[in-house]
Amino acid sequence: MTFQLHKVSVHHAGAAGNALALRELSLDVAQGEQIALIGPSGAGKTSLLHTLACALRPESGTLTILGTSPWQIGSGERHALRARLFLAPQTPPLPPRQRVVNAVLAGRLPQWSLWTAIRSLLAPVDPRAAWDALAKFNLQDKLYARVDRLSGGERQRCGMARALVSDAHVFLVDEPLSALDPTLALQTIHVLQAEATARHATLICSLHQVDIARACFPRIVALRDGRIVFDLPGAEVSDAMIEALYRNKADTAPQFEAVETQLDAARPLC
Repeated sequence: MTFQLHKVSVHHAGAAGNALALRELSLDVAQGEQIALIGPSGAGKTSLLHTLACALRPESGTLTILGTSPWQIGSGERHALRARLFLAPQTPPLPPRQRVVNAVLAGRLPQWSLWTAIRSLLAPVDPRAAWDALAKFNLQDKLYARVDRLSGGERQRCGMARALVSDAHVFLVDEPLSALDPTLALQTIHVLQAEATARHATLICSLHQVDIARACFPRIVALRDGRIVFDLPGAEVSDAMIEALYRNKADTAPQFEAVETQLDAARPLC
């Protein structure tokens, strides 16, 4: 198993009080699975990805990552575990004055020594690897451009290229398509899925593009208010389930009862 969560609750990062981003959430993810996370804004998708990346510590429940309980080991061991996970936030943390080649090769920082990292800033250690990764997103001509000269969509794809040069066994990707047109969005998803398949790596991707999630991902996990509403093969997710998931809270009760009826018929889950 890549991930095992049992009744995990997590507070919102930096939020005052005891507001929970995740509420007694249970989820198992096998190595090599490809999962789309969907749900309305504030549902807990980003918090779940950060929890899986060891960036947020659960308040309660149990979490196992690649066979290890990350918060029951030392900081050094936890750092080594994080090196096997690649978290790609919606807005990639790319220094604006940095060259794209350096921004992409930063995906190898967990494997590099401090000396190699410093040397690569002065003269990129493996520019060919960065070029190859960028080429999969049609960005190879930006290899030596400055990051602040890129459009929003180009920055997102640059962040995905960083994932490709990493040595990660798990890709945790948060809204990678928000600045992309439909053609580039599909290309980006296909590249990520092909890379994950080639490595037998786990891919978990949060998406607002429900049509892409249903068309491209074999498993869909839907979140709302920090809880899992449904966890189904993409082919079994109905229009009624999607409508209920995104409907305003005041109108949701009857629709969620209907969704639960459909889920009872669908269990056991794959």
